[in-house]
Amino acid sequence: MQKPMHVIVVGCGRVGAHLAGRLSARGHHVTVVDIAPAAFENLDTSFRGRTLEGDVLTPDLLRRAGIEQADALAAVTNSDTLNAVVGRIAREIYGVKSVVCRNYEPRYRPLYDTFNLQEVSSAVWGAQRIEEMLADVSLHTVFSAGDGEVEVYEVMIPRPWHGRLLRELLGDCGCLVALTRAGKASLPDADARLEYGDILHVSATLEGIEQLRRRLDEGKDA
Repeated sequence: MQKPMHVIVVGCGRVGAHLAGRLSARGHHVTVVDIAPAAFENLDTSFRGRTLEGDVLTPDLLRRAGIEQADALAAVTNSDTLNAVVGRIAREIYGVKSVVCRNYEPRYRPLYDTFNLQEVSSAVWGAQRIEEMLADVSLHTVFSAGDGEVEVYEVMIPRPWHGRLLRELLGDCGCLVALTRAGKASLPDADARLEYGDILHVSATLEGIEQLRRRLDEGKDA
């Protein structure tokens, strides 16, 4: 079991409240900070952490939130400027090891790159996922690392690929693969024969997954 962390969540909107609730339910020590007292009404009644009202850029408030002992901080307000500034203060001044910021407006993503901060953009991620689902129902993204440079995809093997070798499907895409068949997962070798309905979880770059898509399409005509 993971050792409980002391986590500060800045912003108690829908994202912040849900995140705080998940962290609290896992046994972490959570402090939620928001300038608007009504925002704390978003928290679930099962939340067992602390709440602090006030301006997070006030040094006294950060200290009362426990910034000097914090293991992690999530800045998830609807202001990219505030998230970036709080994130930078937490990491550079107080040495918080794990800092993650919410990107609210996609056009402000470069701001986080400037400060070398980890950011999560729900708007960008959501648009990418919807585009993929509209274009290809057999291949979906289930995890995205960084800014999406490497992702994990779920692929359901279609009928035309039944009985063919895994190496034929992957080619030289540089993919890492786990195979699930009849509810049991394994790490197959390249000579494994595919079966209709197999589920592959494939880790690849965008270029690698495009190669995989083309092979799946070619297989329909084979």
